[in-house]
Amino acid sequence: MYAISLGDDGAELRPLEPWHAEEFLAHLDRGRGFIQQYISFGSKETDMASARALLQRYADLRAADTGSLHGLWLDGTLVGGVLFLNFDAERGNCEVGCWLEPAGTGRGLVTRAMRVLIDFAVEQRGMHRIEWIAASGNQPSLNVARRLGMTRDGVQREAHPYGGVRHDLEIWSVLAQEWRDARARAAHNDH
Repeated sequence: MYAISLGDDGAELRPLEPWHAEEFLAHLDRGRGFIQQYISFGSKETDMASARALLQRYADLRAADTGSLHGLWLDGTLVGGVLFLNFDAERGNCEVGCWLEPAGTGRGLVTRAMRVLIDFAVEQRGMHRIEWIAASGNQPSLNVARRLGMTRDGVQREAHPYGGVRHDLEIWSVLAQEWRDARARAAHNDH
């Protein structure tokens, strides 16, 4: 399959598929406490069968054109990922998300990978609205939304019961034309 270079630091974006179950489980085990500060992603995947089942579920979503999972590798080690949590090609709306273990933080991996995903969604699949939802306390995630040029649409107060606390959820989005305009400005400034 493909591997998309995310820069000169050995970072790559690749499909994360059922045959990666062992590597995926090891990654989750390394970062479980960190990953699950605000999201439950990977919390039920504690053995090979459950890890493979989650990856198969996303492979099935990809086949149905309703979601997909992509891993982030740094120097050959899986350190996180980005995903389409939902993908509605008919309506032109999708939601993106991410997760990282500590070894992948502070490098801009999610921002770089998300640019690839959003470019794909807008330019190849014709998506009109790309949405990002994160707990208000998850500043690293909200900072990615800002770096991507997303607009904060609003807050769903205490909408996310997790870890014994009801968290506010912030909804951010970027529309296709806003994305294209920002990418054009960035390309112009690079010259």
